[in-house]
Amino acid sequence: MIWIMLILIVLALLGTPLFSILAAIAVSGFFLVDVDPSSPFGGQVVIAGMQAVVDMLRLTNPTLVPIPLFTFAGYILAESQAPRRLVEVSRAVFGWMPGGLAIVSLVACAFFTAFTGASGVTIIALGGILFPPLLAERYPERFSLGLLTTGGSLGLLFFPSLPLIIYGFVGGADVDLLFKAGFIPGLLLIAILSAYAMFVANRAQVERHEFDLRKVRVALKDAAFEIMLPVFVLGLYFTGILTVPEIAAVTAAYAILVEVVIHRDIKWREVPAVMSSSMLLVGGILVIIAAALGLTNYLVDQEVPMHILEAMREHIDSRFAFLITLNIFLLIVGALMDIFSALLVVVPLIAPIALEYGVDPLHLGIIFLTNLEIGYSTPPVGINLFISSYRFGRPVLSLYRASLVYIGLLLVALLVITYVPALSLALPKAFGYVPAG
Repeated sequence: MIWIMLILIVLALLGTPLFSILAAIAVSGFFLVDVDPSSPFGGQVVIAGMQAVVDMLRLTNPTLVPIPLFTFAGYILAESQAPRRLVEVSRAVFGWMPGGLAIVSLVACAFFTAFTGASGVTIIALGGILFPPLLAERYPERFSLGLLTTGGSLGLLFFPSLPLIIYGFVGGADVDLLFKAGFIPGLLLIAILSAYAMFVANRAQVERHEFDLRKVRVALKDAAFEIMLPVFVLGLYFTGILTVPEIAAVTAAYAILVEVVIHRDIKWREVPAVMSSSMLLVGGILVIIAAALGLTNYLVDQEVPMHILEAMREHIDSRFAFLITLNIFLLIVGALMDIFSALLVVVPLIAPIALEYGVDPLHLGIIFLTNLEIGYSTPPVGINLFISSYRFGRPVLSLYRASLVYIGLLLVALLVITYVPALSLALPKAFGYVPAG
């Protein structure tokens, strides 16, 4: 097993895709540990461990059904002129405020990330629309780069975030309640970054735009259908009229109706190409899920969570210390692994341990996602840094410097979210949820 692990580490350093490394570790583990003398291969029972993965990935699983539908809807919106129309509305409504355009950028990024996941689509789709106006209005370049880089993963706590769905799938938490739990912490992240944007705008003497009701009316008319999408979807969700998979189907149909039929930004012949691009992301997610669940099954089979728990009990004797240790660990994980692999590998190991320390599963989910959201922009290998470097044509080291202040602000928000569980649990409790611990 040691030799196999050394070979896999070398392959990982050479750039082998992470999902294949995870799958190889899982298969090797089952192959070497589960011995059946009657087997012609020395008795290795790999099939039993892998079968659990197949069972969990059946498309009849209601937790997985929304993923391709929401992803497709997000790609349709990103490929159309919807980002431009929504930005124009926000500028018309909030342009009079100090830091108005920067706040608009944060809200627009959060909206698109919620629909596309932290896949880099937000930075690619909105970067070219928002970066030139930010510079034109005399926002500092470093501030603008950091704003858009961090904003690329800002909406992960909002409905219908794919990582939240996957956390519910892996951690056994109710997805509907997770969306409710993420709403207030998500607003806190935007509020803290918006306050900083207002400070920078005042310091840089960024020009404000006089409020013009005529411009507001024109912008609202142009983007009326896009504005109604979140209102329509959230209305269906919070009233309980439809389930999450049904809302996903309605969202995809609505996006096609608005962008293909009404606005005609996308031609019918272009829809298959958009669908293909979005399903490449979905396919990648499902492959990662399969590989990571195989590894998870092996780790659970070998009682790794129990060994970790015993070790933590020996060295960590309080909930406060556990949460500090968890945050440090997850920040490292978020900077090194993609969010889907991190969720699928780490959640099954940590969730039972967190319960031992009295951490509610919904609260734990929001802590997880906030950490991994920050990890996307954390040097040296946060993926948003490299996507922004490519999109804006800047050296990645300049993106490191631009993101540091935002990472600091988000860490402050993380501490509040971690140690004030009421932020995550207030809305679920309002819907009858009884917190654990």
